[in-house]
Amino acid sequence: MPATPPPLPPIRADLTAEGLRCDEDRLRAALAVLPPEAPVVAMVHGFRFRPGIPHHCPHGHILSLDPPQGDRTAISWPRHLGLDGRRGLAIGFGWDARATLWTAHARATRAGAALAELAALLRRIAPQRRLQVIAHSLGARVALAALQRAAPGDIARLVLLAAAEARETAQAAMASPAGRLAEVINVTTRENDLFDFLFEWLILAGGDTALGQGLGLDLPNWRDLRIDQPGTLAVLARLGHALPPPRGRVSHWSPYLRPGAFGLYRALLDGSLPAGALPAAREDRRWSRLFRLPRLLPERRDIPGNLL
Repeated sequence: MPATPPPLPPIRADLTAEGLRCDEDRLRAALAVLPPEAPVVAMVHGFRFRPGIPHHCPHGHILSLDPPQGDRTAISWPRHLGLDGRRGLAIGFGWDARATLWTAHARATRAGAALAELAALLRRIAPQRRLQVIAHSLGARVALAALQRAAPGDIARLVLLAAAEARETAQAAMASPAGRLAEVINVTTRENDLFDFLFEWLILAGGDTALGQGLGLDLPNWRDLRIDQPGTLAVLARLGHALPPPRGRVSHWSPYLRPGAFGLYRALLDGSLPAGALPAAREDRRWSRLFRLPRLLPERRDIPGNLL
């Protein structure tokens, strides 16, 4: 019986001073052996990473198959998403977000143009394939900027985790030719309220609302998924994706550190879980987690929303 080949490290794609840099030959070779139904997923990091800088390079951290030990946020995205070169292909997209928040926010737009270029490159190499994207924090701004600039159909799906972006910008992206054809899952949690608040006042100067509060429009191809709501967790558990309730009150990384989260995203990216099966978001009050009243009774363990 032939040995199982080792996982394929992610294809590296970076925005440099000269523009998009990607090993096209390696990408072509990986696509040539990838099963036709397997997803091709660009993974986009957020704030404070910069490719090529020791201890801050995303390709040696969350975008790596073997991230460093001792950093609780350094969990391998490609490994946990099953993007091993056989079940799916990972592309690690890097951009310079190691700057002030305001500078990184501005740079994300140019990074989005490079990500759209990557989507076009994939379509030229493999016309039957479409790029999918999973992105965290300011990486979601990169992904939505790409959607505004991509050709219609080049980007099939976005999974946004604790997105650092404004509703108005996201609405414009969804109204674009590419946005009208793409599917977007916006993963939110009240654990991120503090970060949303800082984004709204430091970057948006109070002039708009962060996507942590949902899109604000009812669109058939957009789904807000609130992973801290008991009702949402109960439905996800029935769908075979049990996530534990949040442990803390504040976290910007919970959407990818929560046990079971990557299994859920993997199912969304490979199509085994349709976005339409996800529970509809229920409105809840901002700060409801940070300032919740102390629990007087033990938390029940006999309901689906508390399954580990």
